[in-house]
Amino acid sequence: MSGTPVKVFEGIGVGVLTVLVVLGLLFVRRAVIARGGGTIELSLRLTTVVEGRGWSSGLGRFIGDELRWYRMFSFAFRPRRVLSRQSLAVDHQRAPQGPERLVLPADWVVVRCSVPQAVVEIAMAQTTLAGFLSWIEAAPPGAASTRLSHLP
Repeated sequence: MSGTPVKVFEGIGVGVLTVLVVLGLLFVRRAVIARGGGTIELSLRLTTVVEGRGWSSGLGRFIGDELRWYRMFSFAFRPRRVLSRQSLAVDHQRAPQGPERLVLPADWVVVRCSVPQAVVEIAMAQTTLAGFLSWIEAAPPGAASTRLSHLP
């Protein structure tokens, strides 16, 4: 009977150690992804089945002409979504509405973008938006870009 409390404490210890290891791996993964710079926090709408729902938080990393999006709570080192600057067009931007206000921070903005055969909604901080739009608009010298022509 005296061995039972020891087993309970061992079980609690193993559980706490497991949680700490998982959290440590998530922090290491985030540090590896952000290592090269050009990383921003943003949310991507993965599904539009339910109005205002489907948002998943993550990290966006600019690498050349790509925006690579990684889920915040994942162990994968590969991006979940890759958006190419050449095929990405910004349609409009808006403040979070309805249920979105509960899951997105108050100072964030939702940007609706078009990619070939799809629409992508990205939410980011208002302070990050200028950098994102500059990255979208950036073009090689001599090239004209009309990817932001839909914005007011």
